[in-house]
Amino acid sequence: MTSDNPSLTNKIYLGIHNSVQRTALGLAMRRGRDARMLALSKISDPEEFKRKARKMKESAINDLDNLIQEFSKNASNRGARVFFAKDGEEAIQYILRLAERTGAKTIIKSKSLTSEEIEMNKPLEQKGYEVVETDLGERIIQLANEKPIHLVFPAVHKTVQQVAELFTQETHETVSPDLESIMSIVRKTLRQVFLRGDIGVSGVNVGVAETGTIIIETNEGNARLVTSLPNVHVAIMGMEKIVPTLGDAIQLIQAHPMSAAGQRLTTYVSFVSGKCPITADKSTRELHIIILDNGRSRMRRDEFLHEALYCIRCGACMNICPTYEVVGGHTFGYIYPGPIGIPLTASIHGLDHAAEFAPLCISCGLCKEMCPIDIDIPLMIARVKELESNEHGQTFVNKALMQFESISTLASATAPVSNWILERSIVRTVMEKAVGIERRRRLPKFYRQTFEKWWNRRPHNVSRLHHDRVAYFVDSFANYNDPELGMAAVYLLEESGVEVVLPPQKGSGMPYISYGDLTKARGQAQYNIKSLVELVKEGFKVVATEPTATYCLREVYPKLLKTDDSRLVAEHTTELMVYLRGLFQTGRLGDANRNTLSGRGGFHISCHQRALSSGQATIELLKMTGIQVQVIETGTCCGMGGTFGLKTGELGYDLSVEVGKPLFDLFKKNGVDFGITESSVCKIQLEEGTGLQFVHPVKFLKAAQTGDREFTQKLRKL
Repeated sequence: MTSDNPSLTNKIYLGIHNSVQRTALGLAMRRGRDARMLALSKISDPEEFKRKARKMKESAINDLDNLIQEFSKNASNRGARVFFAKDGEEAIQYILRLAERTGAKTIIKSKSLTSEEIEMNKPLEQKGYEVVETDLGERIIQLANEKPIHLVFPAVHKTVQQVAELFTQETHETVSPDLESIMSIVRKTLRQVFLRGDIGVSGVNVGVAETGTIIIETNEGNARLVTSLPNVHVAIMGMEKIVPTLGDAIQLIQAHPMSAAGQRLTTYVSFVSGKCPITADKSTRELHIIILDNGRSRMRRDEFLHEALYCIRCGACMNICPTYEVVGGHTFGYIYPGPIGIPLTASIHGLDHAAEFAPLCISCGLCKEMCPIDIDIPLMIARVKELESNEHGQTFVNKALMQFESISTLASATAPVSNWILERSIVRTVMEKAVGIERRRRLPKFYRQTFEKWWNRRPHNVSRLHHDRVAYFVDSFANYNDPELGMAAVYLLEESGVEVVLPPQKGSGMPYISYGDLTKARGQAQYNIKSLVELVKEGFKVVATEPTATYCLREVYPKLLKTDDSRLVAEHTTELMVYLRGLFQTGRLGDANRNTLSGRGGFHISCHQRALSSGQATIELLKMTGIQVQVIETGTCCGMGGTFGLKTGELGYDLSVEVGKPLFDLFKKNGVDFGITESSVCKIQLEEGTGLQFVHPVKFLKAAQTGDREFTQKLRKL
C-alpha cells in the first residue's frame, strides 16, 4: 500500500474487501437516492423549494445571535431552562450535575446526533449511570460498541443476522434473524427501560425562535416516550438549528425526510413548547434545553466553512458519495461521516481528525447537487484540505498532479517522443514508485500540434457574416490531448455562422481545488476572468467542451473571487452542446440533424455536467444524427474523480476502480456499440473499465454534418 496515510489506506483496503458491509451499504444508498428522486418528482418546482430553504438558512445564520436570544427568552417564558454550552465538556458537566441533583439512575435517549458529537454516553456511564439508546439503529450501534456509519441510518451496514446475534448476546434469549423476532425482543426490552427512565435526552431537529419551541422528528415514536415519561427532559441542540418562525420550521421538516428517505414527512413530528404537562403536578417536571456552540462560532467566521451551519443533517450527501458507498462512514468519518462530515469535523473536533479522511473526497461535486440546501460541500472540503496542507504540506503525488498543465505543455512540446517514453513499463514503474502515478492506468497521449498551435496557424475568415460570437474556453485536455475535439467544435460553430475567438487562458484550476490549493486556484480564476470579461461585455458568449471547465466558470469562480466580473462571466457561460442546441432550434446547425449515423451509444453524464444541463441537450442532438442513445448511470460517479484515479494504491486507482465497477457492469450488460461522454477523465476510466471506445458528442455531430457514415462503424470495430 502506497500512501502518506497508512492508517487510512488500511481502512480503505478493509472497506473494499468487506463484501457484507458494501452490499448492505450500497443497496441502502441506492434506495435513498431513488426514494428522494421519486419524492422530488411530486413537487411542482424542486429547485424553487431548494432556493427557499437555502435562503431561509442563510438568513437565520446571519442573524443567529439575535435568534438565540429570542429563542432563549421565549423558551424560558414557557418554563424551560436554557443553558448555553461553549463546548461538549460544559454540556456533559451540566447533565452530570442535573443527574446528581435529581438522583437519577437511568438515562434514556432518543436519536441525537449532537449527543454523538460530544460523545456524551461514555462520561455518564463512567459515573455509574445506565445510558440506553432507544432508537433501533442507535441501540444496535450501542450494543456493537461502534460509531454510527450514517447520519440518518446509523446501523445501515448491519445485516439481519448480525443484528439478531447482537440482541441474542445482550438478552441471553435466542433471537431469530428475521424482522419480526428482532422487533419483538426490542419492544420487550425497551418497555421496561422507558418505564424506569429518570432523565430523557433527545436531540432537536429545529428550534423556533418566535415561540421557543423545539421540534423532534422520528419514524419510531420512541422520542415521544423519551420526552414525556421521565420527569426530566434534556434537549441538546446545536445553535445553528434555530430558525425565526414556525413557517420556516415547516419548510425544514419537509426537507429533512424528503432528502433522507423520500418521505413527505417523518412518521412522528413533535412540537415541544415548554414542560410536558403529562402529570397532574407540573412542578415536578423539568425541561432543559442545551444550546451547543462547540466550534460553531469559529465555523461561522470562516468564509467557506460557515455554509456547514446550513446543514440539516439529512444524510443525502452520503447517499450520493461514490467513495463513501464503498468504504462506509467508519472510514469516511470521525463522528460525523461522509462529505459534510469533513468540514463539520474540522470545525468541531479539529483539523487533525478531518484530515484523516478528507482525501476520500474526489471532488465529483455530487454532494452539492444532492443537498436540499445547495451547500457547496466540495468547496468547503477544498478549504479543509487547504488548511491541512498549510500545516503539513502536500503529498508529492498531489503536487505533481496539480502541475498537470505545466507537464502537458512539456509533454506536447516533446511529442511523440514523450508518448513513447510514457508507454515504457520501466518508466511507469519508476513513476509509480517515485511519484505515485499508477502504472496500470493508461495515460492520455500528447500532441505536438496542440489546438492552440493549430488555431494560431490557421487562416481566419473574417469576411463571413456572423450572427453570434463566442469565446472558446478550450481547457487543457482539448488543447494538449485531443486537439481534434477543439477543431470539431470550431468547425460546427463557424459552419453555423458563429464567430469564434480563442482568448488567452489557463486551465480551469480544478486540480488545485481538488487538492486544496485555493490560492493557486484563485490565480487561475483571476487570469481567466480578466481575459474573458471584456469579451463578454462586447457581447460574446463563453462556451467550453469540458463540463468541469464550464462548472468552474459558472459555479466555482464567483465563489472564489466574489467579484462582479466573475459573476458576469458566469452568467454568460454555457456548455457547448447547450449552445449548439440553440443553433439547431433556430435552424442554423447545418445538417447535424441528418440521420447519417447508426449504432447504439451508451451516454455517461459526468458529475459536473449534472449540475449544469444533465446532458439533455447532448441527448437531443445525438438522436437527430440517427444514433440510438441510452443513458447508462448508477446514480453516482464513475470513480475517476478528475486526477484521483491516476494515483496509485488504495487512495487512488484501487478505490477508483471499485467505485466504477457497477457502472462498468451496466455498460457491458446493456450491450451498446460505443460510449459517449463529454468528460475527458471519465473517458479514460470508462474505456479501461468497459473495453468500449468513448467519444465526445461533438465529434458525432461533426461526422453527421460532413456525411461521414463510416464514423460510428469504425468505433464499433475498435
